[in-house]
Amino acid sequence: MEHASLLRTIPLFEGLSPEDLDALAAKMSERRFVAGEMIMNQGDRGSEMYVVAEGQVNIFLPGENSRRVSLKDIARGEFLGELALFDDKPRSASALATTDALLLELTHKTLSSYLATRPHAAMAILRTMSERLRETNALLSARATKNAVQEIEQNLSWSERLADRVAELNGSWAFIIALLGLTCGWMLVNTPLLRAEFDPYPFVFFNLLLAVLVALQGPLIVMSQNRQSLKDRARADADFNVNLKNEVNIETILRELSEFRAEANTRLERVEGRGRASN
Repeated sequence: MEHASLLRTIPLFEGLSPEDLDALAAKMSERRFVAGEMIMNQGDRGSEMYVVAEGQVNIFLPGENSRRVSLKDIARGEFLGELALFDDKPRSASALATTDALLLELTHKTLSSYLATRPHAAMAILRTMSERLRETNALLSARATKNAVQEIEQNLSWSERLADRVAELNGSWAFIIALLGLTCGWMLVNTPLLRAEFDPYPFVFFNLLLAVLVALQGPLIVMSQNRQSLKDRARADADFNVNLKNEVNIETILRELSEFRAEANTRLERVEGRGRASN
């Protein structure tokens, strides 16, 4: 039952009925991995997927000189290696247990026998797989570079824009000079010499106005600072996506270049061998 409740949280099986989930959970086997143990390697052929029940797993692309391009860290309720259930092609990435982990294993043979008895479950699984494939295609085809700050500013409400304007004004010399001018003018108007004082010394009403101004400024400035933190996080996420996509592309280019060199050397050796044979 615990495994079935875990499967309910996985988008891949969200379309299955409770009876289908219980039946599928009963067919899955447990696999334990210690911290630092490889779960699968890029290029290896596999016929099983894993669901993380305990611990954490890192999905990465291996690089030269033991450098790795980390793609994602997954934890309980997430899964990996699902493509192996539907094709017989090499793994597209490697997986490493970063902590002691308990994984639920579902093999291609087990899934085939399960779908043979419950064919209506196949449509729900295929629907989820197609959605993930569309998301991946959109990610790879779209440009990673974007102006994250501009996107946030375009969706601001009038109150949020007002808070930003107030925070910008409070941090300027114009506000300081205006406040000093207002203070001096207020004191001048309320001096006994002009006989027009309506707020005599010690200017109680003016102090009240300043207190209200300070009380309003505080929350508006905090709102603007929180939004600035949001912009910084969005900018950092955009930079990370750009760097990640660049690293993946570089690793792909290097791998293809290595394969090209190996093929060129093989052909060169064949040509040289034919030349020696003809001589």
